[in-house]
Amino acid sequence: MEISKVLVANRGEIARRVFATCRRMGLGTVAVYSDADADSPHVVEADTAVRLPGNTPAETYLRGDSVIAAARAAGADAIHPGYGFLSENADFARAVQDAGLLWIGPPVAAIEQMGSKVAAKKLMDAAGVPVLAELDPAEVTEAHLPVLIKASAGGGGRGMRVVRELAELDDQIAAASREAESAFGDPTVFCERYLATGRHIEVQIMADAHGVTWAVGERECSIQRRHQKVVEEAPSPLVERIGHAMRASGPEEVAERNHGGVARIANGNSMRERLFQAARLAAEAIGYTGAGTVEFLADEAGEFFFLEMNTRLQVEHPVTECTTGLDLVRLQLSVAAGAALPAQPPAMRGHSIEVRLYAEDPAQDWQPQSGTLHRIEIPMVAAEFDLLDRSGVRLDSGVVDGSVVGVHYDPMLAKVISYAETRAEAARLLADALRRARVHGLVTNRELLVRVLRHPAFLAGDTDTAFFETHGLSTLAAPLASEEDERLSIVAAALADAAANRRAARVGGPLPSGWRNLPAQSQQKRYESRVSGVHEIGYRFTRGGVEVDGSAGLELIEATPERVVLGVSGGVRRDFAVARYGELVCVDSALGPVSVRRLPRFTDPADQVALGSLLAPMPGSVIRLGAQAGARVAAGQPILWLEAMKMEHKILAPAAGVLTALNVSVGQQVDVGAVLAVLDPETQE
Repeated sequence: MEISKVLVANRGEIARRVFATCRRMGLGTVAVYSDADADSPHVVEADTAVRLPGNTPAETYLRGDSVIAAARAAGADAIHPGYGFLSENADFARAVQDAGLLWIGPPVAAIEQMGSKVAAKKLMDAAGVPVLAELDPAEVTEAHLPVLIKASAGGGGRGMRVVRELAELDDQIAAASREAESAFGDPTVFCERYLATGRHIEVQIMADAHGVTWAVGERECSIQRRHQKVVEEAPSPLVERIGHAMRASGPEEVAERNHGGVARIANGNSMRERLFQAARLAAEAIGYTGAGTVEFLADEAGEFFFLEMNTRLQVEHPVTECTTGLDLVRLQLSVAAGAALPAQPPAMRGHSIEVRLYAEDPAQDWQPQSGTLHRIEIPMVAAEFDLLDRSGVRLDSGVVDGSVVGVHYDPMLAKVISYAETRAEAARLLADALRRARVHGLVTNRELLVRVLRHPAFLAGDTDTAFFETHGLSTLAAPLASEEDERLSIVAAALADAAANRRAARVGGPLPSGWRNLPAQSQQKRYESRVSGVHEIGYRFTRGGVEVDGSAGLELIEATPERVVLGVSGGVRRDFAVARYGELVCVDSALGPVSVRRLPRFTDPADQVALGSLLAPMPGSVIRLGAQAGARVAAGQPILWLEAMKMEHKILAPAAGVLTALNVSVGQQVDVGAVLAVLDPETQE
């Protein structure tokens, strides 16, 4: 079937990614969008855009009938589901085909067989693929602990909980079920044995309708937060380290048959060969076509177990594209249209690492952020949504300068991907690009990503799923700028603000050197850092330049509203780029990024928040209450739960005391900074 116009039943980065390949193939593009996404880049870039009324996923991107109606209205002849939302919904895939549209995905039967992780494990076990036993939540005992609760209908960390105490099981199952219902429309969950320090290895599959099934290459995605991947790479460091050491036979001997005729994986072969064979067995067992990923949990000895099969494109597919030279979206479109694959995929080359840049605060329990992203600038980008044929950085982003990050969707801003001949070079290149990036307006996990990429354990390939616990999240999430460097950056902010004030004045002109004919009075500026609190910067301009309180020997070389150059001890020169957005001031330099808020000289008492107030850390919906007004609560006790960005977030009592006010009810929408409750500090125990 010929394809002429493709509707992407998704949003953000993946919609832009599919559109990029469609443009390279000369195909028309159609976007769908919620009201919250009306001004999003994927809407602007599409040839045609169709509104899905509403804001939440349930009202918009999860409405298969609305998406199909949009395709018909726009004249699309094919639908690409992207990932998440309806991408693994068999009923939607069937409805697309029933509507006479081409489904850019695997057969409906394959989606159904893999759609239930419970049923999928049984099927894979029967096909000879190693599996971890599934546990019925109702039958879990102390002997099974710890266990992992998982959503049967989806992934991406939604509906996943680790349970170490049997008394917590029921509450955690209920919470996981609510998240699964919200994210996938299916509340079904199950349990399995939890391996705290496993390695997450996955194999990219591509299969056509003519009997060819490729195992394109493996990826390692072990560094995760809340069971969601943060750093992904190809090839896997674990497989590279031990894969060839296990080799004992050729590829033709990888699969053997047991007495029942079921294929099994020959233990004598290399880990890579066994992974590829297991992935092909999984795909062939369900008659798979198109792009898919078979995920495994492996141990340090090279043994692995089937986790799930994602019947769609993965978020981390760019690292496979970079190491194979394949455009996986192009292959999806071609295979769906009936094209045949060559007999063998290309060999892997070099190394690629991808990180997910999130609007979140890792130091505050991964708290998601919302608001305006004033600026996002990643240096050294050689390609956007495209292949890299030499060392460089690729950017796949769903946002641009001025984008508003809301509360209805995942807070991922961008995927930043490096490619180089060696893993060490790829890590160094990516860390440097992230450090130099200018990301203004929202707290992100950028510092965490840089520290991970530079960590000795990561560079050694020691990257299991407990990486953050092992190496200390607080250490990894610490600012890149030291306390001393942060203060120097804030001094630069004050001098840039002074230059901006002078430029805006009716008299006077740009500040050339700070010289005055009369002795200058000390100027004071106050800034607040979310990391280190309030800073008071006192400075005065003299004939010799500038004097900053507490910073002897500092030389002002240049000061404009956008740039400050300072000379520090030892003849070292520091260059600071300064940007301001209202009261927000962002300073970028080689010392690390620093963001502060300019404080007024005098504070209006009416703006003060009552002592003991619990404020909403993000906009969201109250879904559950843990205490009532007048109740005595313990330190750390949940007061209420907020749902935002498809995840549940607890609001905890900071100390013991009496809850004197509870200002919200279940179902209520709250804005960031809203006073949710008040804890009386005078009655704390």
